[in-house]
Amino acid sequence: MSTLPLAHAGDPPHTVAPDEAGPPAPVGRRAILAWFLFDWAAQPVNTLITTFVIPPFFVGVVVPRFLEAIAASDPASAAATMTADDMEAVGQAWWGWAAALAGIAVAILSPILGAIADAAGRRKPWIAAFGALLVLGSFALWFAEPGAPGAVIIALIGFAIATLGDEFATVFNNAMMPRLVAADRLGRLSGSGWAMGYFGGMLALVILLAFFVANADETTTFFGFAPLFGLEPATYEGVRATGPLTALWFVVFVIPMFLYVPDTPRLMPVRAAVRMGLATLRKTLTGLRGEYNMLRFLIARMIYADGLAGLFAFGGVYAASTFDWGTTETLLFGVVVIVAAIPGAFLGGRLDDRLGSKAVILGSLTVLVVASLLAVSIDADSILFGIASAPPLADDGLFASTGEQLYLILGAAIGAVAGPLQAASRALLVRLAPRPRITQFFGLYALTGKLTTFVAALAVALLTTLSGSQRIGISVLVVFFVAGGVLMLGVRERQTGRA
Repeated sequence: MSTLPLAHAGDPPHTVAPDEAGPPAPVGRRAILAWFLFDWAAQPVNTLITTFVIPPFFVGVVVPRFLEAIAASDPASAAATMTADDMEAVGQAWWGWAAALAGIAVAILSPILGAIADAAGRRKPWIAAFGALLVLGSFALWFAEPGAPGAVIIALIGFAIATLGDEFATVFNNAMMPRLVAADRLGRLSGSGWAMGYFGGMLALVILLAFFVANADETTTFFGFAPLFGLEPATYEGVRATGPLTALWFVVFVIPMFLYVPDTPRLMPVRAAVRMGLATLRKTLTGLRGEYNMLRFLIARMIYADGLAGLFAFGGVYAASTFDWGTTETLLFGVVVIVAAIPGAFLGGRLDDRLGSKAVILGSLTVLVVASLLAVSIDADSILFGIASAPPLADDGLFASTGEQLYLILGAAIGAVAGPLQAASRALLVRLAPRPRITQFFGLYALTGKLTTFVAALAVALLTTLSGSQRIGISVLVVFFVAGGVLMLGVRERQTGRA
């Protein structure tokens, strides 16, 4: 149940402050809960496709099978001389390039689409269009069978399309926030939405563990069930089913948002909105030169969001490589992270309204710095940069080694502050942005979240190559959190969005 104070039956509906997009609409309990469900519906894209399931599968299985086939057909090829680690490095590079290209597309198009939507008024048609991309891209991942022709391309394109759909739809969903609650409740609204999303992601992970995924050398899932629909572990059908499950999940759970959340009224035809939106966007970008406070926040957020994206992208891969985890162990690690994230997002929303978004952001970044440093101190046979620790053994059971247990604790700490960091950032954007141009600024917000996403991945890859150490490579992410926090210190927080 949400911690957001919702209207009870018989209470007068809460009416938000007017904005230039039209008169405010009464907003009650059902509309708020329906808006929360968008985060619930879309979260499996982030949890399953971009973090815990598909990246390790692509890097550790799809690409090595592809390169092994090349090596078998052409012993003189470069693939024939590659070790398993070399092949995984290639897979990680290809995945990073796909993520970077998707990020560039989001960076370029989000502010443009946001400006057009602000002029046109309505948000839901855009959410429906980009939601369709999310569904198509996710479903395509089923066809990325290891060793099959085109599996690498299918996985990369499916991932990129699903990511684009998720990011663009989220821009327009976020822009509905000012019409749902008063400014002093934005923190709880945003935090509760993130918590709902995390809970949905956790449930999706548990469903995968219980009914779909078994390691390739096993016949039952973690809960002891035969995979549903006769899914074959040897061909990774349970892992590939992540795509269709994500697509179906979104279609089912996004419906209440379309039915019950009030949309901004239509202001003008799309063609006219394109002209006006682009003209307004030019003014917005030009006006940023005088919006030093907003600009500082967007740059700070760009830096620490890059670090967080890199931490989620590489944290699971680092653990799987260090401890030799399979799909089941990686999924369980994801469950631990998300279980910690749910109360963290709820508590973060309350702290946001009480202490302010800036304080929550700075506190979260402090935890991330400490937890990240401790995480990279762990190796297969040591912790805390050199204290000897017994490595994990095959017959020891799940997470039996000290290093694994410490990594789980740190993963939980990171999960607990990731939600508040992202929710408080979203709430602060709403407080700082001019109300009539809220969607444009959410487009710029998405831009700063994606414009340099590849920088964190590139920094990790470059430092890993130069040092030959995964531990040293991933440690660069601490710099992103520190730099973002230093910039945030100079941001002045306003308590209300400007009219």
